[in-house]
Amino acid sequence: MSKTYIIANWKMNLMPKEAILQAKNIAKEYKSLKGKKDLELVICPSFTEIAAIAKILQPTGVFLGSQDVFWEEKGSYTSSISANTLKEYGCKYVIIGHSERRKLLNESNESINLKIKAALKAGLIPILCIGETFTERQAGQKESVLFDQVLNGLKDIWLKKGDSLLIAYEPVWVIGSGQAVDPDEAEITQAAIKRSLLEFMPAGVVADNIFVLYGGSVNGMNVKSFLSKPSIDGVLVGGASIDIEKFKPIINYK
Repeated sequence: MSKTYIIANWKMNLMPKEAILQAKNIAKEYKSLKGKKDLELVICPSFTEIAAIAKILQPTGVFLGSQDVFWEEKGSYTSSISANTLKEYGCKYVIIGHSERRKLLNESNESINLKIKAALKAGLIPILCIGETFTERQAGQKESVLFDQVLNGLKDIWLKKGDSLLIAYEPVWVIGSGQAVDPDEAEITQAAIKRSLLEFMPAGVVADNIFVLYGGSVNGMNVKSFLSKPSIDGVLVGGASIDIEKFKPIINYK
C-alpha cells in the first residue's frame, strides 16, 4: 500500500506551550482517524520543542521531524544540531533546503547536498525542498531552476535499500500567500521532477524510494485536489498546520 505524506512545518510560529498543545491536538485527531495505515503524518517543530514533543508523539503513530540539520557529526559549530542528535531525540524526518533558508540564510545547493548526506548516514529521511521564484517563473526558468536544485542537491547520493527521500516542490512565490498553484500544474511539475531523477538514478530507486510532495498555501479546501493527483505523494503544510481547526480537514482529506 502506497503512503500519503502530510508534513507539518511549524517554522518559528508557536511558543512552547502552544506547540505542546498543538502536538497533543494533532495526535488526538490522528488517533480518531479510520484507515490510518496509508497516511504518514509528520510534525516538524522548532528545535527547542523537539524533546517535549517527542515524548507526546512516541506512542501515537505520528512521526517527528526537524526543520533543519547540520552536516557535521560534532565539533565547534555554534547553534548547529547534528543528525545523530536529532535521531536520538526520536526524529524520523528532516526538512532540508527550505526556500526561506535559501533566501534569508544563503543556503546553497552544496551545503544542502552535505546535509542530505549527513541525514541519510544517520538514518533520517531527508525532505529536500525545491522551488522557483516569481522572477524565475516569469523568465521561463522554472524547470531549469528545479532540475538544478534536484541535480546538485542530490549530487553523488546513492540510496541504499531501506533509504527514503522526499522532495517537496514549493513555488517560492506562493508560500504564505494564501494562493496555491493550480493542481494540474503541480501534477505536471511533480511528474517532470520524477522524470528528471531518472537521468541519474535507477528507475527502481525513483519508483520505490523517492516521493514527491507539493507545498505552498495548502489548506483544507484545496488539499484533496492535490492529493488526488497520481504524481503527488503528499503535501508539506505551513501556516495551516499551526491551528488545529485548520489542520483537521487536511488530516481528514479523504
